[in-house]
Amino acid sequence: MVKKKETKDCKNKPKDKNTPRENGKPEEKDKPENRKKTTNRKAPRTTLHRVCTRVLPRCATRFLFSGPKEFPVTKFMMGMGFGALFGIVLYYGLVHKLSMYEEHKIYIVYALIGVCALGWGFSSQFRCSILLIAPNMLGAEGRAYIMVFVLAGLYHGPIANINNNVQDVAYSMGCTVEMQVNHSKQMWRVMMDPFKQMVHDMVEGKKDFEKESKEIQTKFSLINEQVMGEYGYSNLNSEAVKKEKTTQERFDIKTKLRCEYVVEEGVYRCKGWFKLKWKQCMDTIKVPIINHILCIPMTFDFLCNIMKLMTKWCKDKIPVEGNFGQTYDMLNDSVEHMGEEFSSSMVVKKTEQESLVGMKFNKAQITEDLKLKLNNKKTLLNNVMGFIQVLLSCTFVFIFISAFGYSNKYNRDIRFDNIYINTYFRQIDARRKKLGKRHLLPFKKAERCDFIFPWSLSMHASEIKTFMMSMLQIIPLAIFIGTLLAIDWSLYKIFRVIRKHSYTEYSFSSSHHIEITVGGRSMLATLLRKTIGAFNTSSNTEIKTNNLRCLPDPQAMSRSDYLWTILPILAMTLLCCLQVYTSRLRRVIASFYFPQKEKKRTLFLYNEQIRKRITYVETQRKRIMMRARVGRVLAHSVMGSLYRWSPCLRCCVRRRCFVCSEVQSRLSFVCPAEGCGTVYCRQCWKDMRQFCFACTSFSFSEFISDDGDSEYDMKYAH
Repeated sequence: MVKKKETKDCKNKPKDKNTPRENGKPEEKDKPENRKKTTNRKAPRTTLHRVCTRVLPRCATRFLFSGPKEFPVTKFMMGMGFGALFGIVLYYGLVHKLSMYEEHKIYIVYALIGVCALGWGFSSQFRCSILLIAPNMLGAEGRAYIMVFVLAGLYHGPIANINNNVQDVAYSMGCTVEMQVNHSKQMWRVMMDPFKQMVHDMVEGKKDFEKESKEIQTKFSLINEQVMGEYGYSNLNSEAVKKEKTTQERFDIKTKLRCEYVVEEGVYRCKGWFKLKWKQCMDTIKVPIINHILCIPMTFDFLCNIMKLMTKWCKDKIPVEGNFGQTYDMLNDSVEHMGEEFSSSMVVKKTEQESLVGMKFNKAQITEDLKLKLNNKKTLLNNVMGFIQVLLSCTFVFIFISAFGYSNKYNRDIRFDNIYINTYFRQIDARRKKLGKRHLLPFKKAERCDFIFPWSLSMHASEIKTFMMSMLQIIPLAIFIGTLLAIDWSLYKIFRVIRKHSYTEYSFSSSHHIEITVGGRSMLATLLRKTIGAFNTSSNTEIKTNNLRCLPDPQAMSRSDYLWTILPILAMTLLCCLQVYTSRLRRVIASFYFPQKEKKRTLFLYNEQIRKRITYVETQRKRIMMRARVGRVLAHSVMGSLYRWSPCLRCCVRRRCFVCSEVQSRLSFVCPAEGCGTVYCRQCWKDMRQFCFACTSFSFSEFISDDGDSEYDMKYAH
């Protein structure tokens, strides 16, 4: 059977007389009056102090590691100077690029210089927080700061390139559609140009046609005057003419009346001639009676009546065609209406149709839309860059708050980030070892996992957890960036193939020749030449175009774009690795500004570990029993069954020490108890006094009541 050891509460135990005091008070032999007079200077408690002592002059080392009340004026003036310089650097790094009024920027720079100068001059915690920004920049806060550059690189890199290439393809499709529309317009123009030219010629010939119409009307007015005029007959017979209704009857009676009027006028003039000759004869012969005898022939005016015989001939022999009146009426009507209501104009009606997307557009509208889109993109780019700059400024503020929070917790919580084995810890242990008291170094294997050795490259469990959590945050981002780059490259290749194999040449040719010849010199021939002759057109059109200007022209990302996209994520990955080591610098910086606080923290850590060393066996017993209980549950799982019943698989499984998790070796001890098989390394088996607590049954309530130290363990600062 396995012995069961009684558990004792270490809190009720009296303090070991060899335990160093937590208040840091010196022992009797360590008092100044009991020290040797040969020791003039204290040994450096930190590695930084030791390095500065060896590298820097003595005066500089004394100034840097002087007490808070030493050199007050010098520290204040130098702090003011460094603070003002830091405020100027902070302004140009965060505020200068923001889109603000210059007056506001001046107020901000004065405020930053004043706050930083006063902070550096009066507050050690402020100076410590400012220096803590450097290791924080290499930690989680620095990754958040670099994340802004990652977003900017993505926006300017693959996202912008994908957007530009997709827009280029969209513009290419629009250009192709526009080119097809232009080709259709050209074909329609070739078809309609002859007809439009004919109509245009007719419109241009309107004035010539009106001029010729007026000439015809002028010439026809003479004929009309002869036919329709009321001259050539006596007005006494006009009533007889008006009684006739048709032009044929009127012209017939007018002709007869004019014939009678001509005969009567001839008789009248003939008689007048005889009278005139009688008078001349009488005037010539002055002798009376003789003149009457000789002039008797001049009195034969009755002979003039012979002309009245022509009246019968006029009525019977003057020819008047039977259809003269009807023809004259038609011709007169045509001539009268020839100049009336004659107008020619060309009206082209354009019907707007809705496009494929259901809206009307034109070139001016497209140009305005493009300008508006470009302006919107420019505004969006400026807004994004301004937002990124604000994010950078806010991120730096968060970094400063994180640094100030670390400094504040360092001074208030003595357990906060107090897991480092520093030089002063080793000095305490060496002094106690020299005096023959209980000491800690070297640590037991199970204790090493609770501390961080600043100069060791191995990672602490808390550091590994922080590293893995950081990598888990970066891996999805890296996958996302890789996916974006792959999509951008794929689209670029696809668009290049489209450009290479989508080149097309268009050829369009058309020719026609129309000739209509109208002979003659008559008015009708002239009119026909003016109208039908407009169809005499000919054209020969040949158009050759290609879609080269409409093909997409994708652009690949430049090397600088790839660098700005990949380098930030690589920097974040590098910071994940460096964070483990740069986080250790925070304690160094804090210990430089607060040496007394660091001394108290180191004493507390040493005393706490001394207390745990006293109860080491009891603590490990509880831990082993708890892990053994969990192990029994896992032993009944599928993997546990395979390990028990498949010896060939055991060589593939690396078992570890149940206490310190060291890999099993030939020197390791395996519990021979049935159903146990717990592995111990040689040192842990010796520390457990060669007793396997994994085989021991226990009361879970007793285990919980006895183990109350977990909430008081030292905490690692993430």
